[in-house]
Amino acid sequence: MPKERLGAALGAVVHLLRCCSVVTGWTLADPRALFQPHRSCDSASLPGRPVVPSRGEAARGDGGARPARSRPARSPSRPSPVPPEPVPPPRPRCPVRRRRSMRSGLGPARRCLRPGAAMSAPAMAGLARALWRAAAPGRLPAARRGWGLALGLALGVRAAPEGGEAESGREEKPPSPRGFGAAVERSRDLVRRIKDEAGIPGILVGVSVDGKEVWSEGLGYADVENRVVCKPETIMRIASISKCLTMMAVAKLWEEGKLDLDAPVQKYVPEFPEKVYEGEKVTITTRQLVSHLSGIRHYEKDITKVKEEKEKANRALKLTKSHQDKEQKAKEGKGTENTDCGKQKKEHDSETKSRSSKPGRNDKEFDQEEYYLKEKFESVIESLKIFKNDPLFFKPGSQFLYSTYGFTLLSAVVERASGQKFTDYMLKMFRDLDMLSTVLDDNEAMIYNRARCYIYNKKGRLVNAPYVDNSYKWAGGGFLSSVGDLLKFGNALLYSYQAGQFKNKNTKLLPGYLKPSTVAMMWTPVPKTEVSWDRDGKYAMAWAVVEKNQQCGCCRQQRHYASHTGGAVGASSVLLILPEELEPEAVGAWPVAPPRGVIVSIICNMQSVSLNSTALKIAREFDKEKRQQSVG
Repeated sequence: MPKERLGAALGAVVHLLRCCSVVTGWTLADPRALFQPHRSCDSASLPGRPVVPSRGEAARGDGGARPARSRPARSPSRPSPVPPEPVPPPRPRCPVRRRRSMRSGLGPARRCLRPGAAMSAPAMAGLARALWRAAAPGRLPAARRGWGLALGLALGVRAAPEGGEAESGREEKPPSPRGFGAAVERSRDLVRRIKDEAGIPGILVGVSVDGKEVWSEGLGYADVENRVVCKPETIMRIASISKCLTMMAVAKLWEEGKLDLDAPVQKYVPEFPEKVYEGEKVTITTRQLVSHLSGIRHYEKDITKVKEEKEKANRALKLTKSHQDKEQKAKEGKGTENTDCGKQKKEHDSETKSRSSKPGRNDKEFDQEEYYLKEKFESVIESLKIFKNDPLFFKPGSQFLYSTYGFTLLSAVVERASGQKFTDYMLKMFRDLDMLSTVLDDNEAMIYNRARCYIYNKKGRLVNAPYVDNSYKWAGGGFLSSVGDLLKFGNALLYSYQAGQFKNKNTKLLPGYLKPSTVAMMWTPVPKTEVSWDRDGKYAMAWAVVEKNQQCGCCRQQRHYASHTGGAVGASSVLLILPEELEPEAVGAWPVAPPRGVIVSIICNMQSVSLNSTALKIAREFDKEKRQQSVG
């Protein structure tokens, strides 16, 4: 190595040590003193501090600080029969001791290289001296000593943060975002409890406040077999949240005048046959498809079983409502505290009941064979053959029946109305929304950061989810995404919803992806609909909506929010949007812009996990802390 490169390497080392001296607090008066052959690397032998020589060094005179000790002379009154023993000459250094000295010098450095540990000043000094001894004359060529020392120090300082987490597999708690630390801590504890109770391998959570992502974190494992931990960039199946993405495309085409929501679907998809119900010709429209009022079946083919299940659900709903009315009358006048406690207990009971049903197994819905289709469909038109010839379960518009196959037909409508392949149109929309991690759930494609999916078998053991091909239901449950992309999607909707309410004269607001009136239409509850995951809500257009409501004074106040959950083979998800309650008088005076509100997205790689109540609790935590900050 030329002398110039050797000098540059040594100069880099000295510069590194001087920088570390600023952080660690010890002074580096003379950089060359660090590489002198000291006997130990304790704090007393650091540069800038006095060095106390060992006993052997003092006897040999190389310390130069004090003479060697000898036995004291006896008194002259008592003659010594034996002459004093002469001081033996110092024995030569043993190569083994020299190697041990090197190891002892590397001891603090070894200790500092534990996962998560930092390089301390004594350890850095010991590492430097050990490398200097290893590069002594006769061991390495002179030209390589400086380079090896610089490389060794650089690797020693960088080794701990890179290798620690992968070796140990421990989950290090990321720093809480500034301003929402308390909400993050409470929400993280809530997510950890649910993860442990339900036996979820890995879970992702993201929160956005007023358009800014304030918290995103992954807990557990995205790949249990290979010990790959979850991180915010991890991609999982979002299941039925795909319906919300498809609804965005439908609304955009409707605004552009390319799609008529009230026209028969045969106008766009003549391949779908006209339907007859009880001898009467009926019409299915796009508006009915997005609200699950079309009468098209779900995965269950037996209409008798479906009607029995609906009757049971209706009876249970009536009993629940009557019981709630009795409780409400009994609690009138007792104050807010008792009502809030009762509501929290009710939410906890429903959450516990949903989690005690052994997530990942024993769910009747996932007993349906069509959940596990393995056939790959080349187009959405081809996938219509699964259900297009089946009879309707009821007259369109008369009853609510949640149907993923209805959205498969909807994807064909989008394809014909847009003039593009459905998947191409959706991917283009994702690019416009900056959702670069949202892709098709294609088994053949190489998708980085994709997590594995899991279920529990009949013996209660965690196993890989069975192979499925979701090409038959892209629109209803066939997309992969991250929590960050779902937050972007929610913010785009919330911005479009609130853009018309802000009248800021100083700054001209950009238009939203959709018009405010369009989002308001999407979030308006539709009559005759119901929501299985939120008893307070009604289904709108591909969204479950809870309206603002308060029945009695000093009692529970129901906030307005929109949400959608998802359940697929080996995956569960939720996306919840909690808009801020804006005062009409103050909107024009605020120096702020939309979106204003809290958005929560949660995804996990385990099926049959109820997450809506958890998302709502997290949204309330952040909304509460946001209000406290505005007041303070």
